[in-house]
Parts: sequence; C-alpha cells; structure tokens
Amino acid sequence: MSRVIQRPALWRRLRPLWRGLDGPLLLACLWLMGWGLLAMYSIGHDHGTRFVDHARNFGIGALILFTVAQVPAQKLTRLALPLYLLGVSLLIAVALFGITKKGATRWLNLGVTVIQPSEILKIATPLMLAWWFQLREGQLKLLDFLIAFLLLGVPFALIAKQPDLGTGLLVLFAGLYVIYFAGLSWKLILPLLGAGLIGIAALIAYEPQICQDEVKWPLLKDYQKTRVCTLLDPHKDPLGKGFHVLQGEIAIGSGGLSGKGFMQGTQTHLEFIPERTTDFLFAAFAEEFGLFGALALLLGFGALILRGLNIAANAPSLFERLLAGSITLSFFTYVFVNMGMVIGILPVVGVPLPFMSYGGTAMVMLGLSLGLLLAIGRSRSLIQR
Repeated sequence: MSRVIQRPALWRRLRPLWRGLDGPLLLACLWLMGWGLLAMYSIGHDHGTRFVDHARNFGIGALILFTVAQVPAQKLTRLALPLYLLGVSLLIAVALFGITKKGATRWLNLGVTVIQPSEILKIATPLMLAWWFQLREGQLKLLDFLIAFLLLGVPFALIAKQPDLGTGLLVLFAGLYVIYFAGLSWKLILPLLGAGLIGIAALIAYEPQICQDEVKWPLLKDYQKTRVCTLLDPHKDPLGKGFHVLQGEIAIGSGGLSGKGFMQGTQTHLEFIPERTTDFLFAAFAEEFGLFGALALLLGFGALILRGLNIAANAPSLFERLLAGSITLSFFTYVFVNMGMVIGILPVVGVPLPFMSYGGTAMVMLGLSLGLLLAIGRSRSLIQR
C-alpha cells in the first residue's frame, strides 16, 4: 500500500519566514504604511501616478524588508568592510567622473543605470563602525575612537563636497550614534554641544549683518547660506526664498485640530505647497488631517523608535546593539529634520519623511534599514528559544 505524502499548506511553508520577527515593530510599520498610503492618495491623487507608484514602492520595500530579515544578524559583519570600501570607491568615482545636475555632482552612470552612491553610505557607514568597535571590544583606547572618526569623516567629506550637505549630515549622525553607543565620553560631547549652542545664538544675534549678500560664509556654498538666512527670517523674501517655508506654515496652521478633510486641502491642491508629495508632504498632511492626524503619525513614529531602542538594548552582541541603535536613531533624525524644516525650525534640506514621502530610493533604504532591525531582533528571539 503506497503512502500518500501531502504537501503542507502554504501558510505552514511560509511560517518560518515570520518566526521570530518582532510583532510590535511590524505593527508600527503597518500603522505608518497605512497613513502613508492614505496621505499619498489624498494629497497626490491629482499628481500623475504618484499613489500607484508609492504603493508599488511600498511593495518593493516590503520585499527587501522580509528578505533582509531572514539573514542571521552576525553574518552582516562580513558585509561591513566590503560594502564600506565599495561605497567610498563609488564616491571617489563620482568626484572624478560623476554626472552634474543643477550644480551638484552626486550621480554615477554605470552604463545600465544611474546611481547615487551616497545612499549606500547611510547603511555602510554605521555597519562599518559597528564592525570596527566589535573588533576592538574589550580593548578600546582613544586611538580606536580616532580611527572611528576617520572612518566616518571620509564619506562625510566626499558627500559634502558634491555638494550634498543634507545627505552628508544624515551619514554623519548615523556614524556618531554608533560612536556614542560604543562609549564616547560625555566630556568630549558636552564641549561640542556647547559650541553648537553658542554658534546658533551668534547666528540669531548677528543675522542682519552676516546675511547680507556681499558677506561670504566659509565652508558653505551660497545656496546653503541662503537656506540658513531664510530660516532666520523667511519674511524678508516671502514670494521668493521664504515662499516654501511660509506656505508650509500656513498649511499646517489652517488645518486646525481635525484638518480640512480627506482630499480637501486648498493650499495643497491649489499648488501653494512646493514638493507636496516629497519633502513638504507633512505640511499637506497636517492641512488635511489636522493636529489629530499629526499626533497619530507621531504615535507611530514614537512606537517604532521605542521598539527599535528596545531591540538594540537587548541585542545579543555589541555589533548588533550598535547597529540597531544607530538605525533607530537615524529614523528619529529623519523625522525630526523633515518636520523641523517644514514647521520652520530647521533649514530646508532634502530629507524625506519615512513611509510618507514619495521616492523609490527612500523606500528601498527604508526596507533595508527595517530589515536589518528585524534581523537583529530575530537573533535575540531565536537565542531565547
């Protein structure tokens, strides 16, 4: 009598892919994804195929997320050095042979496609630094921190030179988070914070003098100086340089508590808000969904960040703790910088709002970052079992 072998149901075959993944983190992602799709349909339904493309990008990001989440976290250490060297090599190639658009040389033509190598360093830099500190675990000295700053300074300098100070600062902060979690002394951090506060106070106090057209700022391009001066006084040129910031503030204020309603934003659909589906999406979102919608969005980001920090705190190895901590606080940086520039407390830079802003590259990086975070959380879960 032959024995009949039945194939297990599809859900049973897929079950190992889900086993050990962090439920609260996935719920926070689904919450933010729902708001992202709702907002893009409401804000971008009359903006070409933005909603369809945004949904497609979510699908690509989700596929990358679940693929990366299957990789054992400790195997990521093997990627750290090759990925970092590849990223830095591509940045050097950009400086030598890159494509220039609107005065910036940020892209590299590989023949089959055009890439922006600085995006690779958003992950490669913290990955490299986490690997370096695990390599030196138990024997850290001042020289090790100096080498870490050098590893961080090289990609930051190459990206800032393109010029792309916004991306450069994101890479810089991602690396600084790793160095801080590795044990950098507050005695070194506090003087830098103090110097930064003094610099901000000086900018505010002497704004009328230093923002004159004939005054040149060292180390910064003219457009970067303009962004800072516009932040300090957007009303000086309300129909020109200050237009973006002022229209964003008007949209947010007009939304009130509950917003103007789904697909009812006048500032948004009358084209007063620039880049309404990308950098300034939060202004359009606040106009249509109001303070309550903004708080719901912040709730999702807060849950994601807190859960990420919990994963970092309980990770089984130093490498995983440093990488998870850096990825999580990088999400905080994205949210803080994007919302800060929209409400007028930070200069306008090209930083997308995770889950919300339109963009294929941003969604790929989002899926990769969350996949790494889930892989680290999964390694802890499997060890406990």
